[in-house]
Amino acid sequence: MNEILDPLLLARWQFGLTTIYHFLFVPLTIGLVTVVAIFQTAWYRSGKVHYLQLTHFFGKLFLINFAMGVVTGIVQEFQFGMNWSNYSRFVGDIFGAPLALEGLLAFFLEATFIGLWIFGWDKLPRGIHLACIWITAAGTILSAYFILAANAFMQNPVGYTLNHARGRAELTDLWAVLTNKVALAAFPHTIFGCFMVSAGLLISVAAWHLSRNRNLETMRPALKFGLWMMVVAGIGSVFSGDQLGLAMVQTQPMKMAAAEALYKTSTGADASFSIFTLGTPDGVHELFSIRVPYLLSFLSTHSLDGTVEGINDLNAHYQELFGPGDYTPIIWVTYWAFRWMIGLGLLHVLVAVVGLWFTRKGRTPPWAWMWKVAIWAFPLSLGAMIVGWIFTEMGRQPWIVFSLMKTQDGVSPGTTGLEVLISLIAFTAIYGTLAVVEFKLIKRAAQKGPAPAEDHLDDEGKHVPVATVY
Repeated sequence: MNEILDPLLLARWQFGLTTIYHFLFVPLTIGLVTVVAIFQTAWYRSGKVHYLQLTHFFGKLFLINFAMGVVTGIVQEFQFGMNWSNYSRFVGDIFGAPLALEGLLAFFLEATFIGLWIFGWDKLPRGIHLACIWITAAGTILSAYFILAANAFMQNPVGYTLNHARGRAELTDLWAVLTNKVALAAFPHTIFGCFMVSAGLLISVAAWHLSRNRNLETMRPALKFGLWMMVVAGIGSVFSGDQLGLAMVQTQPMKMAAAEALYKTSTGADASFSIFTLGTPDGVHELFSIRVPYLLSFLSTHSLDGTVEGINDLNAHYQELFGPGDYTPIIWVTYWAFRWMIGLGLLHVLVAVVGLWFTRKGRTPPWAWMWKVAIWAFPLSLGAMIVGWIFTEMGRQPWIVFSLMKTQDGVSPGTTGLEVLISLIAFTAIYGTLAVVEFKLIKRAAQKGPAPAEDHLDDEGKHVPVATVY
């Protein structure tokens, strides 16, 4: 019973569940707003009405998702004060700057210009109205960077000094925090992932309509755009992920060692990439593995004879630096999360490549089941991003701020397990309800499809008020 009501365990579960739930909406928001801006730009430059139809259609999906993301994101702030007051006190001086910039600058741009975009269709000049959606897109991307900069401090603390008397880290160099090497590497990788998730939605929605011979004039270009977007963003994810891996090896070598289940420090051919590994229950020894020689050395150091530190040596080194204890994350979680992230992402890119081949030069896929694959493949990229974040956060354990504060020391001292359990049950019930509402709204809007062309233009070919379209 004491284990069930352990405040630390329950607080970690609650933060993990609420964070992952909120993150369901973040990548789609970041990617979709850019897609909408591109479609509106295409309409602005070409005057083709099907681009206007796509702008309104995916704009509606974006707004539904954006609203849900804002609602669930607010809860994240409460977590710091409710269950993680010691952590908040320790990093508050550091986190205050990037999170304030995110709220006052980035979110201000989003909230202001998305309002102008929604209500300014028939009131603002086309060029200014187009600029509103691009500024909104820039605000969402900028918001992501500030959040990643704050998270990067947890992975690689920089720009601070420790105030031992007050028991907290204090900001000394904001620029160092904002240009943290982990943030600079994680940002493009995250954004490319967001574009993959949005491309997956375009592919799924377009495939659903095309498989039923509906809205052919709008969904054919949407499908082609989504397929190419998936391939380009997938390539970008691979190269940006390589740079993030290099930063991870430099700042958190234990995370890379755990990701590869590498127990012994290895060089060259011995530093091999693990396709499949089994270890002892205590995670100290490797029992069986299937490996590719030299590949881990190359990925970690860009050299075939590079050295990659192993779990056992790193744990012994950390014990010398930080005192007795186990500094190894849960190996099976980090190992498989890393592989699921790569596998799911590559599988979605493969679906897009196959789709481009079978739809080239206006062709229609020869088998009906291919449409179903395109429709049901949407969760692949989203799943890749979710397990990627699980890997990022779980691979840092037992630290909540790497090398400075352990997770067990960040929990609120006055919070009981029962209190956390009650709030965990409440959040789960509320979020479950919101999930049903979100899914039904998105599904209904997606299946309804774009409004007919005549609903977007009047008899003189001018754009009609947005209320008649939405």
